[in-house]
Amino acid sequence: MDSASATLEPLFAFMARSLSTLEYAFNKLPGSAVIQRYIRSSHQNDPGRTLLEVILIIFAIRTLLQSRTRADRAGKHFIQFTDKEIDELVDEWTPEPLDPPLTSIEKADLAAAPIIAGPNGPKPKLVNTGKNAINLASFNFTGLAGNENIKQSAVDTLRKYGLGSCGPPGFYGTLDVHMDLERDIADFLGTEGAILYSQGFSTISSVIPAFCKRGDIIVADRGVNFAIHKGIQISRSTVRWFDHNDLKSLEDVLESVERERKKRRGPLTRRFIITEGIFEKDGAMVDLPKLIEIKFKHKYRLILDESFSFGMVGRTGRGLTELYNVPADKVDMIIGSVAIGLCSSGGFCAGSQTVVDHQRINGTSFVFSASMPALLSVSASEGINLLRSTPSILTTLQENVRAAHAVLDRVDCITVPSHPASPIIHINIRSPSSSLHPSSASLPLSPKPSNPSSPLPRDASHWDWDIETEERALQEVVEECLAQGVLITRAKRLRGQETVEARPSIRLAMTSALTKKETEKAVTVVKNALVKVLTRRR
Repeated sequence: MDSASATLEPLFAFMARSLSTLEYAFNKLPGSAVIQRYIRSSHQNDPGRTLLEVILIIFAIRTLLQSRTRADRAGKHFIQFTDKEIDELVDEWTPEPLDPPLTSIEKADLAAAPIIAGPNGPKPKLVNTGKNAINLASFNFTGLAGNENIKQSAVDTLRKYGLGSCGPPGFYGTLDVHMDLERDIADFLGTEGAILYSQGFSTISSVIPAFCKRGDIIVADRGVNFAIHKGIQISRSTVRWFDHNDLKSLEDVLESVERERKKRRGPLTRRFIITEGIFEKDGAMVDLPKLIEIKFKHKYRLILDESFSFGMVGRTGRGLTELYNVPADKVDMIIGSVAIGLCSSGGFCAGSQTVVDHQRINGTSFVFSASMPALLSVSASEGINLLRSTPSILTTLQENVRAAHAVLDRVDCITVPSHPASPIIHINIRSPSSSLHPSSASLPLSPKPSNPSSPLPRDASHWDWDIETEERALQEVVEECLAQGVLITRAKRLRGQETVEARPSIRLAMTSALTKKETEKAVTVVKNALVKVLTRRR
């Protein structure tokens, strides 16, 4: 026994010196005392935990040192092909298309699309006929597209700044003209500030998730546009829906949300009402004073999308706040489209300075997208100046809107769900049980209210229209009008992607660039085409 101990004594001495050297080196490392204290207390309180941690450390080291790919060096799991077999397989292979093939309807629509020679405007020249057509398809509501003063300002800006901004606003993409436009928009609307987005569609879909997070409450109109649906989806908030443009339904949903919260004794969270000023899907208009009254009564924040009312309604185009004489600070967030309202590009969100500053860090489209070209910012600023100095533009636009409604109201085979002041006019085919999207008073509705958790309204089971059939009929109307020298379009939808499928419609975009007589003439052509096509199909 003594001889064995004497034999192992040098080994023990070597191990003791090695451990002492390692301990000395470890103690020299920064933070080693903290690690030692943690290991001692952990082992003292729970030795099993120490053992588990050692096993996990060994496993992690083994995983890091292990080869990421295990090569089959013997090749026994590989199938050997001859050169001839490889060539045959390559010849037989057909790659999958990146996009699905066009349907027959899509091919027909593409073939029927008119081609314009030169710049677009109220009377563009068509390539296939060589003649000018009256344009009721483009969003040129106040006739800013093609304005010579705006074009000259854009050319001068292009020569000074170049074309692109080459970066996001938060890095090196912000120019003085961008800041000027933000100040112009805020001053025009009467808000503390405004933030500019370079893309119109992504404006509202970035604003919503910038403020609405998981656990927050969103109460939204069932008829809101596709961009709002995407923003709500990204936010991951709890969503409740009220019937389209029905403020009584809104109040019922708000009360049900509060009852539900009290029942489960949930905490107060951030709560938002989201709707549009003029709805893109049907041209209906919200009652803004009543909406603001409900907002304050139930203590909700209001996100109002004025993409189709900013620059189009009100004495000078300031939107619904000017039309209803409501102070802009009563609306928490006003979203507008610079592309649609000012014939430029991008969008904006106007509100308090706190709302604006929050988006400069949390608005994903603002943070990660390149800012708009300088020439488009200057064009938008010039458009605002033009609306300020020439309110007669909006007067002419409203005269044309009323003239169009006067012609269409005499047609029995259609329904027009759009508000009488809306410059975007939708035309639906009338059916025996016609129902406008997404709700209508023309049907006897069930006394049972709609399910707030579902985007489908209570009358969805009564919808009897055939989307494909109606779109074919409306496309015939479009082609008939084109043959008569009037350019109109069907309202284009992303079928299969939208939460609720909108009913097919023809969409007319009124413009102040045409006279009242020209508008009446063009809309009369549309009326005659509707009567001709729909009578033939019945």
